[in-house]
Parts: sequence; C-alpha cells; structure tokens
Amino acid sequence: MTPAINELKKNKITFVMHKYKHDPKVANYGLEAAEKLNLDASRVYKTLLAELNPKELVVCIIPVNKSLNLKAVASSFECKNALMANKDEAQKATGYLLGGISAFGQKKKHRTLLDSSAQSFETIYISGGKRGLDIEVNPEDIIKVLSAKYEDLSV
Repeated sequence: MTPAINELKKNKITFVMHKYKHDPKVANYGLEAAEKLNLDASRVYKTLLAELNPKELVVCIIPVNKSLNLKAVASSFECKNALMANKDEAQKATGYLLGGISAFGQKKKHRTLLDSSAQSFETIYISGGKRGLDIEVNPEDIIKVLSAKYEDLSV
C-alpha cells in the first residue's frame, strides 16, 4: 500500500486501483499510463508542484496531455508569479518519486488546485503513489479530501 491508498481508505473514499508495467525508458509517465491503461489522455491527470513567491509549494492536478498555466496558478493564489518546483524539492516535499507523485498521502498537506476539466468526468485517473499505479477516483472526492478547488489551469 502507498500513502495515497492509505489516505483514501482512511477517508472512506471509493476508488479503483489500476496497475500497469512501467517502462523505465519512458519519461512521460502520464501519457504512458493513459496508453497502457487504454484510456483517453484527457481523463488521466498528473500531479505537479509549483512554487509561489514567497516560497510555498502548491499542488496542481491537470490532464496529462496538457501543460500547466503558471499565470493561472499565480492568479488563483493571488501572488505575482509561480514557477515549476525543482524536481528534488517536489520529491522531498511529497515523499514520492517523480512519475509517482500522488496528490494524496503527501508528507505535508499543500494547497491544491484541480483543473476544472475534471468536472466533466464521473471519475478521473491520478497517480496512486508509484510508477505503474493509477487510481480511479471521483473528482469531487479529490476536492473533499484535499480541500482543493477547481481552477482553469491547463493550456
């Protein structure tokens, strides 16, 4: 069990685990998950960390086939700018390896945004806390458990 799975169980959230064989040569983890699970990439979401000024890490969950709009992130948190968090800082702050960072079960709770596109699906797929494991979950449960909010984050 990963910390993500444990947090979902603790909060009595309904979810489905989907495992697949991760190819270590693949660098685009989210698109790999969509392909191996035979899913439309717009339903598979990646967990990214952005850094606000002053220094604060925030979690942004967007479709794997999109890019993060850092201006939208900064605007949502009412700060001047945001940039992508350093990968080592992201791993240290979450307790997960890149490609397996889950929004759930992180070492420290971060303010979280979920791309508003998730509202158009009954369930979406996000990392379960390790490469080769996605979890299918209702977006409203992400909002509830993580005290997240919907925002237009992707381009």
